Amino acid sequence: MHISLLTVPLLAGAVSAAVGGPGSQIINQAAAAKNAQIVPGNYIVEFEDGHDGQDFYNTIAANASKKMDLNFKLFRGASIQFHAPNETSTADATAQLQAMPAVKRMWPVRQYRIPEHTRHWVSDLATDDDTSSSAQLRRAADDTFSTHIMTQVDQLRAKGITGKGVRVAVVDTGVDYLHPALGGCFGPGCLVSFGYDLVGDKYTGTNKPVPSGNPPMDCNGHGTHVSGILAAQSGSNTFGITGAAPGVELGMFRVFGCEGNVNDDVLIAAFNRAYEAGADVITSSVGGPSGWVDEAWAVATARIVANGVPCTLSAGNEGSSGQFYASAAADGEGVVSVASVDNVVSPTLFSKATYIVKNAASPVANTSFGYTAGSPANWSSVTLPLWAATYDTNTTTDLCNPLPAKNVTNDLSGYIVLVRRGTCLFTIKAQNAARRGAKYVLVYNNEPGTLQVDVSSVPGIAGMAMVTADQGAGWIAALARNETVVVAMTDPQTAPKGLTNVNNTVSGGFVSSYSSWGPTFDVNVKPQFSAPGGQILSTFPRAQGSYAVLSGTSMACPLVAGIYALLIEARPDLRTNPAALQSLLSSTAQPNLYNDGTSRARLGLLAPVPQQGGGLVQVYDAAYATTLLSESSLSFNDSDHHALSRNFTITNRGHTSVVYTLAHVRAATSYTFLAGTDIQPAHYPLTLQVVDSPASLNFSTSDKPTASGDGTTITIPAGQRRVVTVSAAPPVGLDAARLPVYSGYIAINGSDGSGLSLPYLGVVGSMRSLTVLDSVQTYLGKVPVGAGTPAVGVGAQRIAPNSLFVLPMQKNLTAADGQQQLNLTDAQQAALIRANQSTSLVQANLNFVMGSPLIRADLVPVKLCSSPNTPAPALQDILGYKTLGSIQGFPVQWMSRDTFNSTWDGSMADGTYAPPGLYKIVFHALHIFGDPNQPSDYDIVETDPFRITYLQVPSAATSSGASTPKMLRRQAAACP
Repeated sequence: MHISLLTVPLLAGAVSAAVGGPGSQIINQAAAAKNAQIVPGNYIVEFEDGHDGQDFYNTIAANASKKMDLNFKLFRGASIQFHAPNETSTADATAQLQAMPAVKRMWPVRQYRIPEHTRHWVSDLATDDDTSSSAQLRRAADDTFSTHIMTQVDQLRAKGITGKGVRVAVVDTGVDYLHPALGGCFGPGCLVSFGYDLVGDKYTGTNKPVPSGNPPMDCNGHGTHVSGILAAQSGSNTFGITGAAPGVELGMFRVFGCEGNVNDDVLIAAFNRAYEAGADVITSSVGGPSGWVDEAWAVATARIVANGVPCTLSAGNEGSSGQFYASAAADGEGVVSVASVDNVVSPTLFSKATYIVKNAASPVANTSFGYTAGSPANWSSVTLPLWAATYDTNTTTDLCNPLPAKNVTNDLSGYIVLVRRGTCLFTIKAQNAARRGAKYVLVYNNEPGTLQVDVSSVPGIAGMAMVTADQGAGWIAALARNETVVVAMTDPQTAPKGLTNVNNTVSGGFVSSYSSWGPTFDVNVKPQFSAPGGQILSTFPRAQGSYAVLSGTSMACPLVAGIYALLIEARPDLRTNPAALQSLLSSTAQPNLYNDGTSRARLGLLAPVPQQGGGLVQVYDAAYATTLLSESSLSFNDSDHHALSRNFTITNRGHTSVVYTLAHVRAATSYTFLAGTDIQPAHYPLTLQVVDSPASLNFSTSDKPTASGDGTTITIPAGQRRVVTVSAAPPVGLDAARLPVYSGYIAINGSDGSGLSLPYLGVVGSMRSLTVLDSVQTYLGKVPVGAGTPAVGVGAQRIAPNSLFVLPMQKNLTAADGQQQLNLTDAQQAALIRANQSTSLVQANLNFVMGSPLIRADLVPVKLCSSPNTPAPALQDILGYKTLGSIQGFPVQWMSRDTFNSTWDGSMADGTYAPPGLYKIVFHALHIFGDPNQPSDYDIVETDPFRITYLQVPSAATSSGASTPKMLRRQAAACP
């Protein structure tokens, strides 16, 4: 299709200001420490070719053990776990291991959360029989699903293309393969025909996975929803749901237990198992903010892509965090990062009830309406009039504050409170209603559709439900006319049900507000393209309701995996060519206009490439395109590394000669940081600023070396190709300190009616010169021992200079008399700590405003305590500082743009403990593209000085069999 400012369709709508309650967990989530966490003492090791690893295992036996065997064709190695990471020289040990001939590379193990999503509603139908009033939604013969129409899936399905013969592997939470819409069985001949449970029900990411083999059942729900989007069978379910590619062979590789997280050694194993099981496409909605191509999982996934299997991964659900928030392992080389756009309809399952409008002239008869029950849902036999605090249907703060004392009804126990969704939590609205005696609350939405709202934690509330924005507005209009609206609610468990597709005129077709932005920190283009992920109806485990509407890039990603299956069936010659498939989908995708969340759209200005990639995929156009591009996108990098030119090839696979016209279509230029600062990231959509300041492109071709600018033409005979050279002059007049990212599309329109586009981007400013570590928000705090590990991103209060930390007594240290070696049990040490409530840990709180490839934390002595038994330790010269070396847990590689905290108990990376004394910690954060040996390439933050000492056991204590001493004293309490 042609791309130009005149032909890009304007899909009416905008990103809504969705807030409050469980339905907005993703949409409102700010940059809140979602980076993948490093698992202390756990490492992934890759072996060199020709080594079986036995020498390696023999070497580590004293200090570590094998956790998971990673013996695959494309990744040979293992994950290991040090026995006591706080007492073992993990830094020295890993350095020694990395130097072994058998070791190719090592990475710390990282942990990822179960994919997050917004749950709009889950069916409460008792059976899977077609007893609802949704017959109009059945799709027996024709595929008229809105998401399939949006992506042209319906057009391929009309030609009988269903993904037949294509094996698609899903890496997720498992699948309810007994669901009728998912085939009802597992194994050969079934829809879900292959897969493996790598972890078992009880795996949480903190314990050892216990594989249960086959079949990989789902006790979470996410994997079942994903599977339905990809391959649901339309003739076997209540709502007539059909997957994008129902003809595929579906595989499920389960990597989550019923609760908890997953470590990337498990993910690497799952992807490689899927590859070796013969998958033609591998897809996963797992991920977390990263932006680095060198993390272990990204490296392993990129290797699979390089060996002929496309891998599609979710772009992430942190759109509010702004630019440079790409997700692992979607940020891998060649890996497809999938952004989300909102569905043009909102599928809504209603329980039916009635209402009547009474006025002095003529009462309105009972009228039916639909609602989505929340929690609690004690609506049986509730018939009450409505009451509203405001008649303003545009308010964003309805019941966000306590009701005033005057001019309102004092007792709301005889009403159903009608309130508009807005900028505060649903629980706050419910609390403010309950303070006036309200028991029942109806929320009317501020965007299409409804949500299941949970306010069960609010005392006094017996019933919560949501109705559509239009329904609520109609009731408010009646109340404003001084009419009485009496609502007769029903028991949602027994009420008649109806499934309705509400047109999404607000945000349909636009990039979802939660969809994460790229690019990577290496300025690689991410995401690649987008697909519908907002408000998607699909299958759900039978035990949890059978069907659900969810939102997230988790929902867009499997749709793209199904689209890959359709494309592979349509173009079997490209089956093992991921680069060509990616380029086809990118070049035929449809870019959309920018949606700023307030004015709904900026006419004539396309959304930035780091938000939407190539645009909304159009698979029919990709399947039958006769013009192929060699690249799926171009990056001109930053000002320091600006590429003077980039090349791509146009191949004419048609039967006639084609004249191609090249043109430049600008997109919005977007600032990374707020105005007046280079360390405060802008958040979308509220504070992220875009400007109409495009780059200038010039084109030259192998047959017309002097051609330039828009309107350049290239004639390519049938079966031939031409190289196009593109040079880009970045925009001028921009504030480089705020790191603007410019982008746009090269339109390639052919005389045969073909139309392709090639997305590009670049950065004005120096990535290497950026501040990555916020010095003001990087500090030390104090955490009491026994208080539990603080939540990631939740920093303890800043300490005062010279604060004293009484660190816990470590096992296997010398007693206070300096003569006796102690060997306390865990129980004895715990008793010692409980006996002295002053024990605490040092918490390092760091705020990364951009990613960093390397973070050091080195202990610098200000004054050391000395005694005959504790000679002064040797100091090292590290980046210009005299230091005892790195504290335990550091260095850390590949940090995302996020907050980060870590607790410290006095242990050093070399396995020793820092002696009592007065210290400061010096943090070094390496700049992007920085030289790790060059001090000027780091951000450096020195903490306030602090004192440490340790709890110590009196000389009366004996060895491991001794009873726990009752008296404790501090070691060298008076020093310094």
